[in-house]
Amino acid sequence: MRIINISDILGKESAPAIEFRGVSKTYISGTHALEDVNVRINKGEFVFVVGSSGAGKSTFMKLIMREEKANTGEIFVNGFNLTKMPRKQVPMLRRTMGIVFQDFRLIPTMNVFDNVAFAMHVIGASSRKIRVEVSKALSKVSLGHKARSMPSQLSGGEQQRVGLARALVNAPDLIIADEPTGNVDPTMSYEIVNLLTEINKRGTTILMVTHDHNLVRDFKHRVIMLDGGRIVADNMGGDAQ
Repeated sequence: MRIINISDILGKESAPAIEFRGVSKTYISGTHALEDVNVRINKGEFVFVVGSSGAGKSTFMKLIMREEKANTGEIFVNGFNLTKMPRKQVPMLRRTMGIVFQDFRLIPTMNVFDNVAFAMHVIGASSRKIRVEVSKALSKVSLGHKARSMPSQLSGGEQQRVGLARALVNAPDLIIADEPTGNVDPTMSYEIVNLLTEINKRGTTILMVTHDHNLVRDFKHRVIMLDGGRIVADNMGGDAQ
């Protein structure tokens, strides 16, 4: 079965990075996580997603990664129609995105190089390509000199930069950063967002969930605010606080 691809209809260049059309999600427990969400995020945008606990941010991200399915509406990500996508084709979607987690999720028994390389082994990259691309990714986050270090030998900020290198190594179209500054100090928080901003300038779409309104204020990116499962603000320049 062929993947349903919005690019076939709109053309590759005009398809958005992410689009929700009338999307609602209610869990079996009865929790209404999202209600009638409509939003379009174009390729190459940097977007902060903000909102209080329970606002719907986690569900919003899970739907984009196809960890959950919407009850109603349509979702398009990187040209794929997630609404009609069979589960067996989800890995193809996820190869177009990189994920940065709040809790780093490094493999403690692997050194820095191998943690980043793991993302390439999963897609069957050659040993030569892995050596080249992992070195490039570590250089971008200024950790080339830590390639043989173990995660336990790194600071929290360094561990998060390894996580960012891992997200970058397969050259994704979209990076989803879920509270990437939540476990690092304020100085490193700014470094992480500066790195994401530089990556964004090279054309990668960035979607970042954060509770840090200082970052939202100081980095003048688009801000989507969720509350009660609905988008209540969608502003440029850090105005939604």
